Amino acid sequence: MKYAEGNADKLKTKMWKAMADSNYVFLELDGRPKSAVPMTAQLDKDANSAIWFFGHTHSDFTDLGPATVTFAGKGHDMFARINGTLVKETSRERFDHFWNNFVEAWYDGGKEDPEIFFMRMDLGEAEIWSAELGALNTAKMALGVEVREEGEERHAKHVDL
Repeated sequence: MKYAEGNADKLKTKMWKAMADSNYVFLELDGRPKSAVPMTAQLDKDANSAIWFFGHTHSDFTDLGPATVTFAGKGHDMFARINGTLVKETSRERFDHFWNNFVEAWYDGGKEDPEIFFMRMDLGEAEIWSAELGALNTAKMALGVEVREEGEERHAKHVDL
């Protein structure tokens, strides 16, 4: 059964905005916790059901399959865990779209480096948390007043992306 607490659409919009502001995530192959590494997510505002990554041919990610992205926003006010499936991306147009100097810095051979492994994560569900409680709720917490209900409004489970 799918359900969401809080306003799932609003939280999803905030999550994408936060990821656009700071696109560093942890990527992990499901069931393989030692594969988790920080990666730069390549985002396309017109394709919010996928995230792209540049990797190396010698990385665990060449195995592809079910994966999880874990995200913490720059100001620690937005968090998400996103499930999906890693597949090899074969679109040269997409590759060129995301290629930039920051990506190139990781590959000695530039765009033609044989060790580049370009992949796409087709997104499934996400769990999203917003830590924006505001001044009033922060004051309540400082006084030991319960803010659980307000916090639940800032959390959504089973959000389809």
